[in-house]
Amino acid sequence: MPEKYFEVRWHARAGQGAKSASQFLAEAALDAGKYSTSFPEYGAERSGAPMKAFNRISDIPVRVRSNVEKPDIVLVIDDTLLGNPELTAGLDEDKPLVVNTLMEPSKVRELTGFKGKIAVVPATDIALEEIKRGIPNTVMIGALVKLTEIVPLDSVKEKVTAAFSHKFSDEVVEANMRALERGYQEVKIDG
Repeated sequence: MPEKYFEVRWHARAGQGAKSASQFLAEAALDAGKYSTSFPEYGAERSGAPMKAFNRISDIPVRVRSNVEKPDIVLVIDDTLLGNPELTAGLDEDKPLVVNTLMEPSKVRELTGFKGKIAVVPATDIALEEIKRGIPNTVMIGALVKLTEIVPLDSVKEKVTAAFSHKFSDEVVEANMRALERGYQEVKIDG
């Protein structure tokens, strides 16, 4: 029987935090007693260039090291990428496409042609309101956890707190916790 992992594919532009989000998710999964991997794929390595990040999470050791081709969820951190057919490649219609956007799910459906589940969250706006920076990765992790429950939200909160508390003030850590919680609460799914 082939091994089955929970597979995540992130689409973003370099510098938007997809690699960090993928890493936080993998570490939260490890803390929750699961096995996990996280790795990015860059095209032209420059800020603003399209890039991908991947996760595999499982109750058994993860032995596959290739890119995710049949994701259980796809997260799009930059809605200017919506015309790219790679976004929904391999994504079954019963799996969610999650987009950081102010658009309604119907508009995302029109732009992508995806007929399955579409979830939207205004992650950049939430990040600007809470963190005062337009880096939406923490918000997107909250949305992912809400839609999949692959790891407990508390595990992600602990991991983000541990990672940020060494670099930033308590105020910044708390702002990220609020952003994470809002992503969890404010994601809307259609389909």
